[in-house]
Amino acid sequence: MDKTEIKRIEAYLRRKFQLPSISVRQRPQKDDSAEVNIGDEFIGVIFKDVDEGETSYAFNMAILDIDLEE
Repeated sequence: MDKTEIKRIEAYLRRKFQLPSISVRQRPQKDDSAEVNIGDEFIGVIFKDVDEGETSYAFNMAILDIDLEE
């Protein structure tokens, strides 16, 4: 994913979740995905998929059981 793509995805997530502290960052040595953070906390990965000329992005976020006990 290039910087322009990452910025577009970041802007989309900020609008969609109404959360300006979401950031999307390039992953070292990976060009098919990017990290998603809220502030300094890593929350998930966005994967890019190109199939038959169409591009889509899948956001994968794991929620630990311990995090639900607040």
